[in-house]
Amino acid sequence: MPGVWAVVPAAGRGTRFGGTVPKQYLQAGGRPVIAHTLTALLSHPSVAGAMVVIAANDADWPGWDSVVGKPLRTCTGGATRAESVLAGLRALPDDVRADDFVLVHDAARPNLSAADLSILLERGRADPVGGILAAPVRDTLKRAGEDGGIDGTEPREGLWRALTPQLFHRLQLSRALEAAAAAKVEITDESMAMERLGQRPLLVEGSEDNFKITTPADLDRFEFMLSRS
Repeated sequence: MPGVWAVVPAAGRGTRFGGTVPKQYLQAGGRPVIAHTLTALLSHPSVAGAMVVIAANDADWPGWDSVVGKPLRTCTGGATRAESVLAGLRALPDDVRADDFVLVHDAARPNLSAADLSILLERGRADPVGGILAAPVRDTLKRAGEDGGIDGTEPREGLWRALTPQLFHRLQLSRALEAAAAAKVEITDESMAMERLGQRPLLVEGSEDNFKITTPADLDRFEFMLSRS
């Protein structure tokens, strides 16, 4: 089966993290976070290349054109994640066909395992829609009131946390993102765009270690894991 391309949205500024350097460019183990992310993706034998979507005038992008011997391309993203992913899909090489599956993976999610990616590709490409890595919710969920008090306990049965990569057909995902933009709906992940059109992507259970770096504590956690590997 031919390799798939990955779109990696990296145009965000990571305002929740704080600081002047976007979180995907922060150092971890002597390398930028995004270097770990791209290495994890492109080291997989089924991934053919990656399109990294960067901000206009991004002074932090190192200018790479390959990782582990596989092609790396860049394009300019938009003001939102959905705009950036759509830009990445449109910029993919001409030999990526409309019905080919494409991965979308967070630039600041550097601890993706080859085993998780393998099972997503195996199961997702066998599904007519595609699939996403996800993790079942195991914590007790509380609903908060406006005063900070607990208004109730929410059942967690059937609830999952969406992770990435997410795997969809290039054309179907492009149309789903375009439809959401036309409806002025803010999309927080690619699966949400597909769901709006009545699709039911497959949930593929992945590791809790595939976390996104959103706070300094997350970066510390990743650096600790690097030190143990």
